[in-house]
Formats: sequence, structure tokens, C-alpha cells
Amino acid sequence: MTPRHPLTPGRAGAASAALALVLASAATGSPVSAAGGEGADVPQSTVYRSVAQFTTAGKPRDLLLHPDSKKLYVGSDDLPDTADVNESGLHVLDPADGKVRSTVDQAPGPTGTLGRRSVRQLLAPLPGDGAVFLYPLRGIGTAKDGDAAAAGAWVPGAAVTHATAGLTPSTVLVAQGPVLSEVDIATAAVKRTVTLEGGDGFAVDAARGTVWFTDLAHRRMYRIDAASFQVTASVELPAGEGFGGFTEVDPETGAVWVGLDSSVVVHDATGKRLGTVRGAGGDMPRAAVFDATTHQAFVVWQDAGDGSQPGSDNDGTLTVHRTRDLQEVVKPVVLPGLHVQLGGAAVAVEPGGASVFVSDPVAGRITRLERATSPRVTRSPADRAVTAGTEVSLTAEAEGVPRPTVVWQVSTDAGRTWQAVAGATSPTYTFTAALSDNGRRYRAEFGNDAGVGRTAAATLTVTIPDPTTGGIGGPSTTGGTGSTDGTGSGSTGSTGSTGSSGSTGSTGSTTGGSDGGSDAGSGGTSGTPGSVGGASTGATVGGGNHTTPSGGALASTGATVATLAGSAVVLTAAGWVLLRRTRPRTTG
Repeated sequence: MTPRHPLTPGRAGAASAALALVLASAATGSPVSAAGGEGADVPQSTVYRSVAQFTTAGKPRDLLLHPDSKKLYVGSDDLPDTADVNESGLHVLDPADGKVRSTVDQAPGPTGTLGRRSVRQLLAPLPGDGAVFLYPLRGIGTAKDGDAAAAGAWVPGAAVTHATAGLTPSTVLVAQGPVLSEVDIATAAVKRTVTLEGGDGFAVDAARGTVWFTDLAHRRMYRIDAASFQVTASVELPAGEGFGGFTEVDPETGAVWVGLDSSVVVHDATGKRLGTVRGAGGDMPRAAVFDATTHQAFVVWQDAGDGSQPGSDNDGTLTVHRTRDLQEVVKPVVLPGLHVQLGGAAVAVEPGGASVFVSDPVAGRITRLERATSPRVTRSPADRAVTAGTEVSLTAEAEGVPRPTVVWQVSTDAGRTWQAVAGATSPTYTFTAALSDNGRRYRAEFGNDAGVGRTAAATLTVTIPDPTTGGIGGPSTTGGTGSTDGTGSGSTGSTGSTGSSGSTGSTGSTTGGSDGGSDAGSGGTSGTPGSVGGASTGATVGGGNHTTPSGGALASTGATVATLAGSAVVLTAAGWVLLRRTRPRTTG
């Protein structure tokens, strides 16, 4: 049993004879629709929090969380600060703790000779496990966890400036400046080519057979038909400084997200402008990825890293947006030290959005963030009506990530203020009800990293146990005056006990308690002659502590005011009855 709450005072004084207290139940508090409010109707809030940082993969340039094997692939350059160790290559990490499973650092050069290669972009996952990647200057490689070396081939022509997954599983698309080519993965043979006015980056909408190619110098975006490999439309981009972060296509909707300067411009699958997403403090969008399960876009923003510019603080951010309306769904997450001076960040998202991985090439680390959802109440405690001394159990439940903790709270002022119950930190709170607990409200407060949720309040009603013969009486209102002939009875609500040790027809008390009611005398049965008053009779209505008189005492239970004259009348009447009952009969 958990400890009682600290607000419980000592038990009330002993109840008077035939005392009945009926304690009314207060109304249950209604749920409120505010963060951290009461009840199951309060919406959950979501945040992302950093839970780990991996520094085991050199200078990370790109990330890929494999959809089948669930391994985290990292394409890396060498870190200048670790001159004794070359950390470039393709690293395979355990996404839970960042432990390196293997590193593939050998790939063929232009003549087929193996050598240590950096990995600049991860283009697509291989079936089951492994990745297709780009390595300088024109290498297209493939490798999986545990391989001693990567397979690879070199694309003919100029250095590759950008690459991504192709229109078929066996191809990739590469940009060599304004030239866009479809390339076979195994041989790097060019299958088709289109030359544009200019170009910086592109993205593929395989579901709709479209490639979107951005040309920042001319502030345009070109739509290329996958079947004909020809430009079919162009879309004007907003004017700006010409800084581009990324071009990505939402595979679900076909919307194109383009990072430009300090904003993200979004167009639908036809090229129609949908809206603009802006970061905080002038940060620049550098990476984006979409989660089909949650229908959300995850955008990484990097600081300029130039203290002379307004708003530059060296900190980047992660923002999460609904793809249907571009609205933020979580509070932006600050990423300390994330700026663009030494390269662009990358992002990978676990399907469903539970975990997010963001690379920081400046610090040579990968930050793992986990989603936290505030507690959502699924069960509130119910109102209870019990007798004093009964064991009471109140139960509450809530869901959230991470698992919420719970603290029970109590209110003695109808829910205006609340205090924690000492030691009550389990979903079920058990205690023994006292009369002083009547009307108190109880609720459970659940909390985790994302916020707080509280149950609706439950009200506790406590009554005294039902009366038994010779025991404590039940509920009472106003008592009447007992008759002197042995047959009198109290008014409605009064309960007299069976007379004992008194003559037939003992009298009840005459003056009520502090509530202004009167005691009711109930006619007793025949008893042993000789004592005045007999057993106690009638119930007392009112406050104060009272004691039960013994046989032979004056009827005074619950009496708070008894005038001298009134007492004399009672004693005289009682004596008259006594003398009359004991006078011997005469004969004749």
C-alpha cells in the first residue's frame, strides 16, 4: 500500500452517540483543452531530442538508413584533425549506438586500380543490404557491410557534380555541370543525355516519370520527361543570391522542395507554387528527406558560420513539416555548431519518424535524435463513494514516448489548487479513506520529455458506516421531544436505541446540538426501575464532539445549550414519574 498523502490530518474526534454524517460528493472536474490540461481529450505534443552522438565515421558527407537491413550507411571524407588515421570511405554503423560494423575504403580508380576513396554521396540502397554511392571524381561504386572492397566504374567525361538514384534499379542519374545523363551502375556506360542551359542539382520522381533539374544561376527549374529524356516545361524560381541547398521530390505527392538561400520553395507535381518554408535566424536549408508513414518532411538548416552576419550564431536547426500544408509539426530542434563553412549536412529518417540522424561535417559527428510524444491519458480514475476505513484504489493510464512517469495529486479546494501525494508514483494509488478525505479530488499527472498530461479528477465521497442496534446512528435531520408515557418518538430522521436500565418510557434529551436541531426521545421498553434517563435516545444533528452517556446519567448527548429552568422541568417530571411508579398500592 502506498503512503497516505501528506494533507491528511489526524482522524476527527469520536462521533457522538447515534451520529450520522452524510458527506456530499463534489462535481468531477471537466477536461480542459490546454497543454498539460486534464483529461483524455488533450492533444499530444511532439518533440525531438538528442540522445546520442557518433564520432566513429570520419567527416560524414551523406547518410542512408537501409530500408531492409536497418543499418546506417555513412559516406565520409577524412578528418584533417586525425592525421594519423585516414577515416574516409563507406562506414556501416549500428544505428542504435553508432558502433562501426565495417568500413569499405577501397574502390577502383579510372584504370581499375584499387585505392582509398572518399564517399561523397549515397545514391540508393541495394536490395537486402548495401548501397550505391558516388566517389571522386567520377566513380560509381557499390558495396555492402563486410565487403573488403567496393565494385565500381568511372563515368566518362567531366567530373560529376551531382548524382542520385535512377529511373530503374540498374541505373543512376548524374550531372556533369549542365549535362544530365542516365548511367548504368555496373559499367558506368552512358545510356541517355540531355544538355540544359545550366544546372546544379536534381531529383527524380520515378512514380510520375519526371526529373526536376534546378538551375540557380538562371533561377529556373526544368521538368524532364523520363520517357523522352527531353525538357517539357520550365518553372521560374524566386530571385535571390543564388545559394542552393537541395532539390528533393516527395515520392508520395510529387511535390518538389528546393532549398534556396534561407528558404525552401515548394511546387506541386505540375510546377505550381504551393508555398515557402522559412527557417529561423537566416539559417540555410541544406538537406531534406520525406517519411511516407507520417507524411512529413524533415529539413536540416545550417548556420552561415559568419559572426559578422546578423542572426549568425553557429547553430543549425531541424524542422519537421506536414507535406500537405507545409506546417511545422514539432518545435524546431537546435543543432549546436552546425554551420556551412566546411560542408553540407545530411539527414536520414527511420520509417515512421521515431529516429532521425543528422550529420555535422564540421565536428565530424552524427547526432541521433529520437521523437518524444507527450503523455496522452487513456484512462482516468473514477469517482468513488465509500465508508470510512475502506481501502480505496484509484487507477490511471497514459501513453507516450518515452514511457511517462506518474505522480498522483490531491486537491482539498474543489480543484483550484493541487499538491503531490507523497510516495504515490504508480499507476494505481491505494489508501485507506478517512472522514477527512470527503470531497477531495484526485488526479494523476503523467510526464516525459515532451510534456505533461493529467487525468480528469475523481471525487471521493466518504460516509460513516451504517448504524446497527445499539451502535452509531445513521443520517439525521431534526429530532423531536420524547413523550413521558413511554411511547414517544423523535421526529423524522431520529433513531432511538432500545432503552436499558430505565423504567418504561425513559425520556430523551431536550436540547439540540450546534446545528439547532433537538434530540428525539424514543419510548423504551420495560427495564429495571430506579434510574433516570436510561439508555441514550435520539440522534444529534450538528457539529462538535460528543460522548455517549451511560445508564443513569442525565440525557445530555449533543446538548450545547440547556437553561436552568429547562433542566428543572426535566428533573421534576422525571422525579414525579419515579415517585408515582414506586408508591405502594393501597387496598380496600
